[in-house]
Amino acid sequence: MAQATATATAASDFSRLSGRIRQAGLLDRRPRYYLIRLSAVAGLHLAGLAAFFLLGDSWLQIPLAALFAIVFAQVALVLHDLAHRQIFLSRKPSKILGLLGGNLAIGLSYGWWMDKHTRHHANPNHEDLDPDVVPDVLVWSQEQARDSRGLARLIGGRQAFLFYPLLLLEGLNLHVGGIRALCRPWMMHRAVEGALLLAHVALYLGALAWVLSPGKALVFFAVHQGLFGLYMGCVFAPGHKGMPTLTGKAGLDFLRKQVLTTRNVRGGHFVDIAMGGLNYQIEHHLFPHMPTPNLRKAQPIVRAYCRRLGLPYHEVGFLASHGEALRHLHHAGAPLREKGRS
Repeated sequence: MAQATATATAASDFSRLSGRIRQAGLLDRRPRYYLIRLSAVAGLHLAGLAAFFLLGDSWLQIPLAALFAIVFAQVALVLHDLAHRQIFLSRKPSKILGLLGGNLAIGLSYGWWMDKHTRHHANPNHEDLDPDVVPDVLVWSQEQARDSRGLARLIGGRQAFLFYPLLLLEGLNLHVGGIRALCRPWMMHRAVEGALLLAHVALYLGALAWVLSPGKALVFFAVHQGLFGLYMGCVFAPGHKGMPTLTGKAGLDFLRKQVLTTRNVRGGHFVDIAMGGLNYQIEHHLFPHMPTPNLRKAQPIVRAYCRRLGLPYHEVGFLASHGEALRHLHHAGAPLREKGRS
């Protein structure tokens, strides 16, 4: 009886917060914002393509490769909002634009991303259920370190020092992850996804080979993909890395599960744009359908509500968030360092 009462109370905690958010109109669509944002991102992408062909076989292409890394990341952030149906209420236009913007424009599988990200939102920082904390290359807890195998075991003891160099490979990892998912039974529309991914690869590599000499093409590819991965990692890592991880049946209700495993990043409008609103990660996890520009307005409501419940609301600056993540990675790898010294 007591347990049922506690569960009902916890559920009503989120219901009350949700009611306040709805009353403030913060779940309403923002079509003008997304029209401007989509136009700006598409315009930058097309302008970059025009500049690429106009510059020709020149070393001036390398700064353009860095610009393309930013553009690709901004496209990916728009895809994130599409996947959460922040832009369109219905699934069909979201999927069509997601496939064109993800698979074709930047070579990132929209279907794979949706599956992976949905599982992350359902169980953030859960070592068994969140695909973002699977001990594939990095370990996120000392228990994972003790049980690690392969590459994770090899580098886990020094993973904090290798974190940013590894992020330079994250762009390629995102591309490969989508291609590998084409063989998974749960993957829907695999023929369309595969055809669009293949078209992206052919057009991307074909353009490099046609316009640039082999040496310049290789440098362009390395700079573009490396900085794209670094950008993506620096946007998504601060939200959860270094926050508590969960195992087994954590026994937390939705509100506490999302807030206790999530971190906000302080900053002005530049940080909002650079991180696509994901600096308000707590608000986003509580209300994933909330349009990005409304997250800033929801923050004081959520923060005050958490304070009233005595629920820790963690918010730090951008550099401090990365510092916390690195210290956590170093702590998680301690068993592997101790074993190396024994």
